[in-house]
Amino acid sequence: MPEKNSLVRNKVNVSTQQYLDIAEIKDDVVIMKDGTLRAVLLVSSINFALKSEDEQNAVINSYVMFLNNLNFMLEIVIQSRELDIDNYLVYLQEKEKQQINKLLKIQTSEYIEYIKELTSLGKIMNKRFFVVVPYDPLTDKHKGFFSLLGEALKPATSIKLKDKSFKRYQEMLDRRLNSVIGGMESMGVSVARLDTQSLIELYYKTYNPETAKNQNLVDLEKLRVDTN
Repeated sequence: MPEKNSLVRNKVNVSTQQYLDIAEIKDDVVIMKDGTLRAVLLVSSINFALKSEDEQNAVINSYVMFLNNLNFMLEIVIQSRELDIDNYLVYLQEKEKQQINKLLKIQTSEYIEYIKELTSLGKIMNKRFFVVVPYDPLTDKHKGFFSLLGEALKPATSIKLKDKSFKRYQEMLDRRLNSVIGGMESMGVSVARLDTQSLIELYYKTYNPETAKNQNLVDLEKLRVDTN
C-alpha cells in the first residue's frame, strides 16, 4: 500500500502540472496548451552610454521604426541570475596543474584566489535578454475582461495540434520571427533563436532554479532511440 506522503506528493505534482501553460516543445517552437505558438530569441545588449550622440540617435530611431512596423504583441524578458563560476574555477585549477612555467603557475594561482575573493564580496549577477515572439491562429479580441479573468483562474486546458496545422502555424511564426530579427539587427544587437534543447533548458532552469544548479539536463540527442 503506498505511503500517505507519497500520495500527497503525487497529488501536488499533478495539480501543479495542470497550471503550467506549456504543452510541448518541438522543432524549436513552444506549443502552449491553448494552441498558440512561441519562439524565443536570445538578444545581446549594447552599451548605449558609451556611444556617441549620433550613434544613440540612430539606435533610438531604429527602435522606433521597429516598434512602428510591428502588428503583433511581443514579450521582452530580462532574466537575472547569480553567476555560477564553479566550473570556471575547476577549469582554472586544471590549467594551473598543467602549467610548466613556474611564473605562469604562480600567476594562475593568484588569479584563482582573486576570483574567489571577488565573488565572496558579493553576488555577481548575469543578465540575459529574451524576446518572445507569439503566434495565435485565433483572435482573443472577442473575449471580455471577465472571460479572460476566468481563464486565468482555472487550470489550463490542452488543445492538441495536428501535424498539418502545426506546420502551417510554424510557417506563419517563422515569418514574424524573420521580421523581428531584421528589425532588431538594424539596432546593432545580435540575435539568436533558441533551438529545442535550449528552450527546454531555459524553462527547466526558470521553473527549477535550485535543482538546475546541481542537476543538468540530458542532451536530447542522447535520449533518441534508434529504431533501425
